[in-house]
Amino acid sequence: MTYLRPNFRHPDSPTNELGYTRQYYEGGLSTLCAGCGHDSISAAIIDACFQMNIEPHRVAKLSGIGCSSKTPAYFLSGSHSFNSVHGRMPSVATGANMANRDLIYIGVSGDGDSASIGMGQFAHVTRRNLNMAYICENNGCYGLTKGQDSATMDRDSVSKKGDVNMYSPIDLVRVAIEVGATFVGRSFSGDKAQLVPLIKAAISHRGFALLDVVSPCVTFNNHQGSTKSYAHVREANDATPVDFVPTRQEITTSYDAGTTQEVCLHDGSLVRLHKAADDYNIEDRQEALQAIAHHSGEGRILTGLLYVDRDSEDLHDVLGTTRQPLNTLTQNELCPGSRFLDSINAGLR
Repeated sequence: MTYLRPNFRHPDSPTNELGYTRQYYEGGLSTLCAGCGHDSISAAIIDACFQMNIEPHRVAKLSGIGCSSKTPAYFLSGSHSFNSVHGRMPSVATGANMANRDLIYIGVSGDGDSASIGMGQFAHVTRRNLNMAYICENNGCYGLTKGQDSATMDRDSVSKKGDVNMYSPIDLVRVAIEVGATFVGRSFSGDKAQLVPLIKAAISHRGFALLDVVSPCVTFNNHQGSTKSYAHVREANDATPVDFVPTRQEITTSYDAGTTQEVCLHDGSLVRLHKAADDYNIEDRQEALQAIAHHSGEGRILTGLLYVDRDSEDLHDVLGTTRQPLNTLTQNELCPGSRFLDSINAGLR
């Protein structure tokens, strides 16, 4: 067995518009368990960035602590990266984003990192509408500490050693919609056809975009009785077919049951959503919450684009920050002068 990635790639490997092959977007060799859903998510991020012609040095990837927070090492080796402490990734992402709005921010977290120790930070970065794609790799357990139930584990789900979870779960997509997220989606790590376009849409969205991705832990939470196992999710998944359409002029369409809606995001990119007969208006928070609750009550996991606000203002819009990265500002731009300071002091007298 080898832990070295072979350098050879087929000479006719396809390239994107920048002339890069998919290999250019890869990272280090994964040390996660074989078959871990997190590796599928990393592969989906690689595919999304390759297809969107994103230069890796334009990306800042951030994480906290946990199996999920190791994964930024496995994609976009040429990007900026910061591995923060447990549950504190949103603070680091906020500081970096305020200092340089020109980068594309991808935060990777887990259900323990987001729904337990980091719950407060998750809520505040959501309500502030920080411009970032926040991907939660949700496996319902603490994989690094031998599989204890996390806060997202469903009530009555059975652990590997046979214990039944007695507590109600925290549903991150409902929390995000309630506190003001402007883009909320859910997917499954084993559904590449849905996950890749959702990641592309999340990256394109102006504002905070949450993707809650059910990602089975093959070591501690992939057995019969677990609601986060591959078998259960595939059986319970009520998927909404999604496709991604590159940037073009905005198109307005009606949105009746059984038709397809093109949702124009703030920057002009489009997400195409097929609406089944029992679906809802994804631009209405209350309808989104009701649909999620309804499918959950029926034992189904509603996936796809669950809610979007196409006219959202991100934190830079709210604060009126400069468009220049802070490290490029000169002394004259940073210091307004004594006359301006005197006017502030005069207003305080």
